[in-house]
Amino acid sequence: MKLKLGLPIIGVALLMACQNKSTETDVRTVFLDKAGMDTTVNPGDNFYEYANGKWMKNTIIPDDQSGWGSFYTLYEDNLKKLKGIVEDAEKSNSAKGSIQQKVGDYYASGIDTATIEKLGTEPLKPVLAKIDALSNLPELTTLLAQLAKTDEAGLLGLTVGADEKNSVKNIASFYQSGLSLPEKDYYFKTDSASKAARAGLIKYATKLFTLSGLDTATAAKNAATILKLETEIAKSHLSPEALRDPQKNYNKMSVGDFDKLAPQVNLSGIFATMKVKTDSVNVGQPAYFKALSTLLASELLDTWKTKLKFDYIARNASLLSKSFVNAKFEYTKMFNGQKKQPERWKAMVNGIDANLGDLLGQLYVEKYFTPEAKQRMDELVNNLQKVFATRIDKLDWMSAETKAKATEKLNIFLKKIGYTTKWKNFDDVTINKGDYLGNARAARTHGYNEMISKIGKPVDKTEWGMTPPTVNAYYNPTFNEIVFPAGILQFPFFDANADDAINYGAIGAVIGHEMTHGFDDQGRQYDAVGNMKDWWTKADADKFKAKTDKVVTLYNGFTLLDNQHVNGNLTLGENLADIGGLAIAYDAFKLTEQGKEATKKIDGFTPNQRFFLSFAQVWRIKDRDENMRVRIKTDPHSPETFRVNGPVYSMEAFYKAFNIPKTAKMYIAPENRLGVW
Repeated sequence: MKLKLGLPIIGVALLMACQNKSTETDVRTVFLDKAGMDTTVNPGDNFYEYANGKWMKNTIIPDDQSGWGSFYTLYEDNLKKLKGIVEDAEKSNSAKGSIQQKVGDYYASGIDTATIEKLGTEPLKPVLAKIDALSNLPELTTLLAQLAKTDEAGLLGLTVGADEKNSVKNIASFYQSGLSLPEKDYYFKTDSASKAARAGLIKYATKLFTLSGLDTATAAKNAATILKLETEIAKSHLSPEALRDPQKNYNKMSVGDFDKLAPQVNLSGIFATMKVKTDSVNVGQPAYFKALSTLLASELLDTWKTKLKFDYIARNASLLSKSFVNAKFEYTKMFNGQKKQPERWKAMVNGIDANLGDLLGQLYVEKYFTPEAKQRMDELVNNLQKVFATRIDKLDWMSAETKAKATEKLNIFLKKIGYTTKWKNFDDVTINKGDYLGNARAARTHGYNEMISKIGKPVDKTEWGMTPPTVNAYYNPTFNEIVFPAGILQFPFFDANADDAINYGAIGAVIGHEMTHGFDDQGRQYDAVGNMKDWWTKADADKFKAKTDKVVTLYNGFTLLDNQHVNGNLTLGENLADIGGLAIAYDAFKLTEQGKEATKKIDGFTPNQRFFLSFAQVWRIKDRDENMRVRIKTDPHSPETFRVNGPVYSMEAFYKAFNIPKTAKMYIAPENRLGVW
């Protein structure tokens, strides 16, 4: 997936008429939180604060969370549902190899902390001994490749998916890796947060090496080696902003040319070990692999052995004894601000979803997703699709030629709702109650083999990139698809008992958001069948660029915390989707009976006011400062305040709904508003 709607960990998307089968008697009657509003704020001065100000002021983030709000509560509620499912599976005593047995025993192996504590570091020792025994570079790269197959090594990023310039065929793509901090600038910037992050990495690495059996002095020396090596690696990395450029990150080449680019990587040996059989690959970031090759030759073998050990231990830390789990938490809380660890069962449930997703997903949709939900969702998506087509036709800046191609692309969107029509097979995965790390390895090996088997084969567009319980959604440009897993199809995004203003302001805007991703600064570079291809006239592309430059400029000016600026280029795609999505949803809302009624109030608000308030309250999120600092640097989504204020202040309907004068603090003159789609 190239694009997602939502937050770094939980995301958002939309919902259509999905009532829990187990809670159908629960009827919600109030859909706006009036008590959470701050009506002392003029909606024209800061609409986000007007809609959410008291809630933001009074809400306390739970100690085990990096933030709190509507998406977090949905995510937590969904985890509780999954917990019930896996606990039922654990107690079922089902036949070996059944869905219930694999899901239940995987959960049991993770909850069995007594066995995990008894094993201690024993599960690590065989591989650590192999690393110690390495005597030359080819042996090291071969072991690196072996560990990559179970996701227990860094340095070799590999994925398999549709060739972006031949979207009907799968290709192996290699991408930059090797860093432990969130992104490259953390290794070089001199601000206090970056310095603290580097010190935190040293502390974390020292702790992991100590726990694995080294004395304190050696562990500290190894930790310093890790930071020094990763700093060198970071010099070759592209920034999060540059990683958004599809053209810059598409570098298809023959395996021979890849070998010439990175001769010390030992590609022939690595490809043989990793079972990569192909004559060409996409090298996403060539500078990284060129630098990796140079560093493999210039750095001592012992340095690379230390790096291999650290990556191996760190990637398994959450699967080991409490001391390892605690060490990882102490490190990660620097970046998310959590004050205490979440309950252990949550990590178990998330691990099952990540590793046995389609098995857990089958149990989930059987209990919590109705056919009626999918039918209602289909209707809503089709409704917004028609409105979007009308908006394209009315654009005053786009030529008829480009409009025709844009409409063609919109009309053949592949729409996936709820869950896959083709469940994945896990018959090759054996799950045992007493082997948590072994179960994770078995599942990872399955996932790797499944991925590798697709190289060079036709793309299967029935495949999903998210599991059914996932609380998120995405647009994938190479499939030209919009995807909404069952996990997100719940309140607050939709409620069957809510009026249209509520549903269109919430889920309608989210559907429109995903659709707009097909035409944002990234998505517009792919044609109707998913190939990266320029289908625009030059004049239209120039006009689009002029309009998006205004979006970049506006969002660059938004600040929070200690004058931290939003990165308008990094967040451009999501900002365009937010702006376009709200506009499309509003037009669709105006076609409903309530939308045509201008004055009839509910809870004291007109239909148009309820539409905008619903939109604002869906984005009601409070982040810890630590989490927000990382998001500003790495997340393509703007902070929620600006995900609301950016779009609404670009819509004339909003100004009319709240009678906002030109003197309001955030008033934008019509000629400066940000409408693109």
